[in-house]
Amino acid sequence: MTTETTCNSTESRRGRPPGFSPALPLRYSQRSLAPLFWDVELDLEQTNRKTVRRLALVAVGMFGFGFAMWPLYDVFCNLTGLGGRAIQISENNHEAVAADRVVQIRFDASINTSLPWIFQPKEKTSMVQLGVPTQALYIAMNPEDDPITGQATYNVSPAEASLYFVKTECFCFTEQILNSNESREMPVYFYIKPDLPDHIQEITLSYTFFRQGYEPSDNVAQHH
Repeated sequence: MTTETTCNSTESRRGRPPGFSPALPLRYSQRSLAPLFWDVELDLEQTNRKTVRRLALVAVGMFGFGFAMWPLYDVFCNLTGLGGRAIQISENNHEAVAADRVVQIRFDASINTSLPWIFQPKEKTSMVQLGVPTQALYIAMNPEDDPITGQATYNVSPAEASLYFVKTECFCFTEQILNSNESREMPVYFYIKPDLPDHIQEITLSYTFFRQGYEPSDNVAQHH
């Protein structure tokens, strides 16, 4: 009787209740927590896989959007006149209807640093009657010793005016080859629709010549 009381007193002094067995609850705790940790690992793995798939889909979507950006931008420019590139092309003047109103057209010319040509309009300005087919002339010269091929790009400002600017023939439609020291007049035939908004009183038609194989993003060398 005395011995049992002594043992119980010793366990009480150590902070353990009488009859405490640490091994049993420890083994029970490990067995019960193992499935919980396993489930957590599975959840993390599944979450990581979903995240990777989502990031891959986002990357593919961004690539596709970037690939389609320029065609969509061109369509947008053609519909709205943004950038002055919505000039309409017609093979004839059958739709041209003369109106009493006239506007001033400024002719602008520039060449890219890649092209050693001389390029300028024959006339800087002209008064044009709406709906009447009109011709404008540009002059280009190749002062080099070898033949050079160039390609012209165009722009109309203000941008809104490009929606009413109709070309029937233009040197910008095809590449132009100038032999050594050759000079050539380059015509453009156009008319302006009679329903041009009244607030547009002046239109600028601009051309920039680039050497064949060069991008329009290069710097412009001269402005005439």
